[in-house]
Amino acid sequence: MNPAAPPTKTLLEQLEAQRNDARLYTQAAEAAREYVASVRQQRVFPAESALKGLQHFQEPLPQTMTDALDVLQMLHRHGSPATVAQTGGRYFGFVCGGTTPAAMAASWLASVWDQNPALYVLSPVVSTLETVCEGWLKALLGLPDDTVAGYVGGTSMATFCGLAAARHRLLERSGWDVNRQGLIGAPRLRVVLGGDAHGTVYKALALLGFGTDAVERVPADAQGRLDPAQLPPLDERTVLILQAGNVNSGAFDPMIPTCQVAREAGAWVHVDGAFGLWAAASQKTAHLTLGIDMADSWSVDAHKTLNAPYDCGIVLCRHPEALAAALHLEGAYIQRSQHRDGMIFTPDMSRRARAVELWATLKALGSPGVEALVDSLCERARQFAQELGQAGFRVLNEVVFNQVLVACDTPQMTRRTLEGIQGSGQCWCGGSVWDGEPVIRVSVCNWATGPEDVSRAVRAFVDASQAARASL
Repeated sequence: MNPAAPPTKTLLEQLEAQRNDARLYTQAAEAAREYVASVRQQRVFPAESALKGLQHFQEPLPQTMTDALDVLQMLHRHGSPATVAQTGGRYFGFVCGGTTPAAMAASWLASVWDQNPALYVLSPVVSTLETVCEGWLKALLGLPDDTVAGYVGGTSMATFCGLAAARHRLLERSGWDVNRQGLIGAPRLRVVLGGDAHGTVYKALALLGFGTDAVERVPADAQGRLDPAQLPPLDERTVLILQAGNVNSGAFDPMIPTCQVAREAGAWVHVDGAFGLWAAASQKTAHLTLGIDMADSWSVDAHKTLNAPYDCGIVLCRHPEALAAALHLEGAYIQRSQHRDGMIFTPDMSRRARAVELWATLKALGSPGVEALVDSLCERARQFAQELGQAGFRVLNEVVFNQVLVACDTPQMTRRTLEGIQGSGQCWCGGSVWDGEPVIRVSVCNWATGPEDVSRAVRAFVDASQAARASL
């Protein structure tokens, strides 16, 4: 007789065996170590051969289970070479920060914890870390004591949350309960913002039903700053949206005069500070944000200037009851506590435990480290502007923070040069339009960017410019 076939393992048994296999974690750590060790040397944007390697992922859904070791090996072999080296020090495209070592390691542990921070009873540790980070953020940014924080995906959602709180509060003052009565027939609200406001602000306004007809745009100066002298009369049904860090020039709207006018009128002020709000953490740049403490809500990304891992957006609001009323929900099964229940201040219930990585970033850096990080980014941006100017490029903005706008002699030369830079692999910058002219936009956001990285990037600019000139 043939020996009996070994019994087939159940799904639980297979997954339990994989979870307890130490080789999986050793292999993951080794793959991560290899990536970190090589990221400074690899092309900033992947080579064509690496992009072709992504074809290995184009397959039908497997009809059998795949061993976890094989899954990880495939991901590292074909995925790692096709990444954009945002953490390597020479990525200056979109406003993307790096990752501090402590936060990177904390992210691994947080993944193993796999916590849902909606309620204290779901995760006491994350509830505690969210509370601690809230206090630290208020201290770093100089915000009022009654300010609360909600941890979301990014500034797009943080802005949505802040404006949702504004909508709720302003309509409530007019005797209208938007949660119960909806928007049909509601009192009309006004929105006042600078002419160079970020697109995510308009997205949030659209999602909240404000309507573009409610938006009153205030002219901006040559750097993209709202002109307070041209503010229209404000009232208690107005939302004033200010910008701490123009996405192109890095300029800051004047906070003190605008916030004072808004306060006297009873208007709600929201500050869009995706990357620029962190200027408040440094003595050298804090003057840019003077007056932000007079606002009602703020939106900021920790995964930009602060260099926490993706994703970590934060809404901050000095009116906890307005934010909670605008966002939270109730249910018979929801077990509230006397501790922080994070779902109160976010649109979603189930979400990543972002506060773990944020706490690790802030704990490791401390206030001196955050200040040094902000100062370093600004210093590297000034170095960029100086060396590019010496190389014959036109720097179009006042470099007040971490943004540099660059152009060549003609629009065609600028576009060709940008193509050459992006194709070089030496660095990566994005393009934009400034005052009707195509520009190369340099965003310095990574702690790993050193003086030599900037000089190397400038050489890539020069090489691309020379090649563009020869081709025209």
